[in-house]
Amino acid sequence: MLRKTWHGVIVATALPFRDDLSVDHDAYAENLRTLIEAGCDGVCPNGSLGEYQTLTPEERAAVVRTAVEAVGGDRVLAGVAAYGSLESSRWAEQAAEAGAGAVMLLPPNAYRADDRSVREHYRAVCEVGLPVVAYNNPIDTKVDLVPELLAELHAAGYIQAVKEFSGDPRRAYRIQELAPDLDLLIGADDVLLELALAGAVGWVSGYPNAIPYVCNELYHAATKGDYNTALTLYRELHPLLRWDSRTEFVQAIKLSMDLAGRHGGACRPPRLPLLPDQYETIRTDTLRVLPLEEKAREQKEA
Repeated sequence: MLRKTWHGVIVATALPFRDDLSVDHDAYAENLRTLIEAGCDGVCPNGSLGEYQTLTPEERAAVVRTAVEAVGGDRVLAGVAAYGSLESSRWAEQAAEAGAGAVMLLPPNAYRADDRSVREHYRAVCEVGLPVVAYNNPIDTKVDLVPELLAELHAAGYIQAVKEFSGDPRRAYRIQELAPDLDLLIGADDVLLELALAGAVGWVSGYPNAIPYVCNELYHAATKGDYNTALTLYRELHPLLRWDSRTEFVQAIKLSMDLAGRHGGACRPPRLPLLPDQYETIRTDTLRVLPLEEKAREQKEA
C-alpha cells in the first residue's frame, strides 16, 4: 500500500527571502531536500509558516512548483487556504497542475462561517480531485471544525484527514469515535506526544524546519510506543516546540533555522523582528538542543 501524502512527518515549510524580500527559491529548494534527507516524509508549502498571505499569486504558485521539483509531488501537501471558496479551488487546481499529491484547506476565514458554508467550501475544493486535508485552527480563523462537523465532511467524501490545531487532545478520541477512518494529524508542535498517544498518523510540523533529525526521532518514538525515549526528548524540545503555537512562531522558527545553519532569515511585513528577550530565549533554547540534533543525525547516518 502506497504511503499517503499526509502520513508521517510533513514539514510546514518556512520560506526564505533574499535581502530585498523576494523569494529565494534556490535556498527554499535546498531546505526541502535536506528535510527529506533528514527523514521527513513530506513538505507543506504555502501554510502560515510559509507566509503565504504576503505572497503575490505568481509567487505563491511558484513556491508549489519549486516544492514539487525539489522533492516530488507525492511528498507535497500544498496549502490552498484563501478567503473564498473560488480562490481556494483555483489554488487546488494550480497544485494539481504542478503535481502536488494533496492539499490542506482551512475553513472560510473572511468571516465566522456557519456549518452550511463550511460544508460547501470543502465540497467545492474537493471537486478539484486532489485529496483534501482539513486544517482546524479555531484560534486564528474563528471557525471551529468540531468533531461532529469533521465527521460530516468525511462521510460526504470531502476530506481524508484533519490537521488538529485546537490544542485540545481530548478531541482526538471524539473524532475517532465519530469518524474512525478519518486520519488524525498532529497540528501543533507542543501537543505532539498527546496526539501521538491518541493515534495520530501524521504530524504537520513547524520546528523540523530547524531540527529535523531530532524531531523525526521524537515522532517515531512516540508513534511506535517507545515512550521513555519520546518523553525524554519531548521534555527537552518543548521550550522550542511551544513557540509553534505563539504569535511569533514564524520569526522563532526562522531564528532557530539560522542558528542551525539552515536558510531562515527575515520575514515579510507586517511581521517584525523578535524582541530582545524573545530572541535570547529562543537562541538559548536552540543552542541547548542542537547537540541532540547532531546526535540524532549521527545515529541516522550510522
